[in-house]
Amino acid sequence: MDAVTFPNGPISMSGNLHLPDNFDPDGSYAAVVTVHPGGGVKEQAAGLYASKLAEQGFVALAFDASFQGESGGEPHFLEDPAARVEDVHAAVDYLQSLDYVDAERIGVLGICAGGGYGVNATMTDSRIKAIATASALNIGSAWRKGWFGAELDSAAVAVRDAASQQRTAEAGGAEPYNAQYVPVELDESTPRDLAEAHDYYLTPRAQHPNAQNKYLLAQSIPRILAFDAFHLVEDLLTQPILIVAGSDAGSLWHSTELHSRARSSKKLVVVDGAAHMDFYDVPKYVDRAVAEAVPFFTENLAAKTN
Repeated sequence: MDAVTFPNGPISMSGNLHLPDNFDPDGSYAAVVTVHPGGGVKEQAAGLYASKLAEQGFVALAFDASFQGESGGEPHFLEDPAARVEDVHAAVDYLQSLDYVDAERIGVLGICAGGGYGVNATMTDSRIKAIATASALNIGSAWRKGWFGAELDSAAVAVRDAASQQRTAEAGGAEPYNAQYVPVELDESTPRDLAEAHDYYLTPRAQHPNAQNKYLLAQSIPRILAFDAFHLVEDLLTQPILIVAGSDAGSLWHSTELHSRARSSKKLVVVDGAAHMDFYDVPKYVDRAVAEAVPFFTENLAAKTN
């Protein structure tokens, strides 16, 4: 694994480039960008998938989102969906600059919100030839409709109003307020997936100092609430898509909606008994997702023959 930096406009992006065993710098490789969840960093799930794809012969790039982790961008801890999508485009730029990457053989794999961002980036970038998701999340829908998708979009008005009030306060000199991606305190009402997210991000299971479980409320909420990762997916997603999710995930509705709306070549794999967080680091389920992703990318990122 090589630590790398690459430009995204004025922002310097921090990434880890995972190379196959017996890597030949004079070779020509297919490459995959792995996109981390909201609040995650490259050393967690995205890095795990990148390492496993590299073991299967792909060049794989995991990176920290702009405004997060070791990447640049101010204010830090901003969750900006449009910026997250542009991050993926910039990662493709970087991979295409490498002599040993075949510019016509680049795919994306996204986890959780990174899956939604990856889909949106693929819809708007024909250089990406295939997209795979694990426990996909459309962050705008999740913040509006709730974890289980049971609320109306209008339920988000209260959150909007709170963010607006906080922005007014900060414009008047108040300290910026950071909201939490996952709950710090758990009780019997905490959904299973979010309790497991607490265990993943906030305990030695996968805790990382650069993943601080916070995002700027006043600046992030307006960007998140108006975002729809799947907007126009019926018409703009022409590339093949693989969607992997767990039968017991409260977030499954994102994956089934995406599958029902996509018109390109598509495959939905619902893994019995798996929950949302299982595809972050539980070997049984990560290996299943990789076992689906490897032939998918092998087929759809195959070298062209004359």
